[in-house]
Amino acid sequence: MLTLSPGESAPTTYPANSIGRLMEPPIAVFPARMTVAEATEEIRELAATRLFTYGYITDANGVLLGVVTMRDLLLRQKTDRLEDFMLRQPFSLQPGMDLMEAMRLTVNKHYPSYPVCNGSGVLIGIVRGSRIFEQQAIEISAQAGTMVGVEKEERASTPFLTSLKFRHPWLQFNLLTAFVAAAVVGLFEDTIARITVLAVFLPVLAGQSGNTGCQAMAVALRGLTLGELKHDQRHRFLVKEAALGLANGMLVGFTAGLGMFFYSTMQSAPESALKLSAIVFLAMTCSCFLSSVSGVMVPLTLKKLGFDPATASSIFLTTATDVASMGFFLGLATLWLG
Repeated sequence: MLTLSPGESAPTTYPANSIGRLMEPPIAVFPARMTVAEATEEIRELAATRLFTYGYITDANGVLLGVVTMRDLLLRQKTDRLEDFMLRQPFSLQPGMDLMEAMRLTVNKHYPSYPVCNGSGVLIGIVRGSRIFEQQAIEISAQAGTMVGVEKEERASTPFLTSLKFRHPWLQFNLLTAFVAAAVVGLFEDTIARITVLAVFLPVLAGQSGNTGCQAMAVALRGLTLGELKHDQRHRFLVKEAALGLANGMLVGFTAGLGMFFYSTMQSAPESALKLSAIVFLAMTCSCFLSSVSGVMVPLTLKKLGFDPATASSIFLTTATDVASMGFFLGLATLWLG
């Protein structure tokens, strides 16, 4: 059982997805003036029933002063005091700290366990590194589902009605956004009826711009998860992704334009083949540029509004890319060939 000091909370009272929910009672806690011989005797007794890696040195009030490793104990003289060779000011976590924040802080440390201290520096528990990264694996595995409206709480064993409740509202919302994209196509129904070759390339543009946006969004979500996208770095990242979208759009637009040229020529429309190729090139370039910008802005906006940046982000991105790609393509075709 975890022994609590006055005013401390039990692990179950800490917020969900916090370090406090994962912490265990502190093990191998010693006073600073204890000798190596005395600490070794206690460790022998503790090791018979508990698994631990470090010894934690505290003062009379329980404030964490330092950490000793088992290797240091083996190499020191029996009369040496722990305070003489302990690692002072050790890295520690706080019980109310969000798991994602703890992951960012520990991602480059890889310690077997971490001390958990309250606001006064009192050692109240430890959390094993394996537990933190186990939760990180769950978060990462849940992210792909969250992007399309699958709740993080849903598992393979989740009851049917619960899964239906989790998923169905987002599917209704996705249907609404699909109607928006369909309405854009409907605005240019006469153009498609006159130039049927346009219909063949609509899914090409939508798919390519969608993939471009997903690439940008994947990097943005990874940056937010790992804490790489600080507020002062987000503008630079947005500019970079916008430039990548523009460059990729021009390159794939050139290839798609060639495809349109040969296809329209084979369809007995050589007089408009060059115009159609130029339309595909421009539409692809603009669509990929806008989709890259959307891929960054969607998660950043959700984050700013206080939502999980992965929440249904794919649905929002798909709407933006579909409307943009089809709107650019059919709008240009109407202007140039109308």
